[in-house]
Amino acid sequence: MTEPTYNPAPSGDFVLPFDVVDAGIRGRFVRLDAASARALGVHALPEAAARIAGEVLALAALLGTALKLDGRLTAQTKSDGPLDLVAADYYGAADGKPKGVRGFARLDAARFAALGAAPSFPALTGAGSLAITIEPRRGGQTYQGIVALKPAGIAASAVAYFEQSEQLPTMIKLAAAPAFTPGTSAPSWRTGGLMLQATPGVGRGPDDWARLSALAATVEDVELVDTALSAETLLWRLFNQEEVRVHPAEPIVFRCDCDGERIAAVLRSYTEAERKTLADADGAIRARCEFCGKVHEVRA
Repeated sequence: MTEPTYNPAPSGDFVLPFDVVDAGIRGRFVRLDAASARALGVHALPEAAARIAGEVLALAALLGTALKLDGRLTAQTKSDGPLDLVAADYYGAADGKPKGVRGFARLDAARFAALGAAPSFPALTGAGSLAITIEPRRGGQTYQGIVALKPAGIAASAVAYFEQSEQLPTMIKLAAAPAFTPGTSAPSWRTGGLMLQATPGVGRGPDDWARLSALAATVEDVELVDTALSAETLLWRLFNQEEVRVHPAEPIVFRCDCDGERIAAVLRSYTEAERKTLADADGAIRARCEFCGKVHEVRA
């Protein structure tokens, strides 16, 4: 019998599932390159704000693929700081469309400027919450879990979400960084993340979770986003004393499902007079998608 061929994970735009077999612990590693560059390139954000938006994007990809979701998962922060809204959507593969992500962040430029150089996460976001919303495409009920934002950042807030909602030991590390190409002034953003979680109902040794989560926590931000470092090499660096089973990588693309027909349907519920107030001089109403930048034109 011919042994199945293993295809290594690509350099970017993938999620790689893996298991630490004897410890009953599952994991996922995500690295976004072109997908995150597209998502974070729609709105020019200062570096500190873009890092947070990139981490939320990586988190949505980790959680959405872990659920094998047929539908949409949204990770969203709402808070009272200058960066008062960050949202990232993960879409499961459906109707010939691949798995994908998109993101958006809203920043008050004046309030941000008042923070000075290198503002901290709490200064940028202020007090607020992280919400995870799961919307199945067919059947099933929409679920939403909400947890307070933690001063330590998005990863710490996500861990608190799991402690509250599923009560499963969970470790998450997230990173985002700009990559500069010679001849271009704007950076291309890369994001990455690593998640470990205890498998429900599987026995573990008394020290397995503490040992493996401590090893995973040693991963450096640059290792998560470095497209020259293969995912398999990174997992070997972290867990070379363990038996790690790697599953096929799952490709992730930038994907926005904004719908001009849906916008037109909403506008039809307005009165003719209301539509005219929204129209440009040529009689067309133009709505720009904040996620992808596409302008949908509807006649008033």
